[in-house]
Amino acid sequence: MRSIEVGEAKLSTGTSSYSNRRADRALGARGRLRRANAPLWIVQAMLAVIFLFAGSMKCLLPVEVMTAQLPLPGSFLRFVGVAELLGAAGLILPGLLRIRARLTSLAAAGLVIVMIGATILTLAVSGVASALVPLVVGLLAALVAYGRWSAIGVIS
Repeated sequence: MRSIEVGEAKLSTGTSSYSNRRADRALGARGRLRRANAPLWIVQAMLAVIFLFAGSMKCLLPVEVMTAQLPLPGSFLRFVGVAELLGAAGLILPGLLRIRARLTSLAAAGLVIVMIGATILTLAVSGVASALVPLVVGLLAALVAYGRWSAIGVIS
């Protein structure tokens, strides 16, 4: 344990906690963003798989099957499916190809809008328990949007 006196207060810090804070100060915002990069990539990959599956189902299933499950027009469901497929590609491809990194945060923000609609629709049709899934997916997309937007220096 290491003690640090600040005015009249005496703080005790463990060496690992103290060294982490020193490393944070030394690396600054860039170092914190590097450490957040791997978890963001994991969440992005999970979201991409989810939206690839959901979007491909909306694009490949017959309209009659989809409209029997959801009280929405078939053309709107196809539009949402295409938006989900493009959003999934937007989560992965800009970072993977290292072009237009800002597109990842915009794709995630667009998917947040899709998931807000999905949450509201699920609340209206199925109830609160079923609406938790699109709510959590939307929150994860919002996390990616914020994390990647701050990584490009817009939010400090």
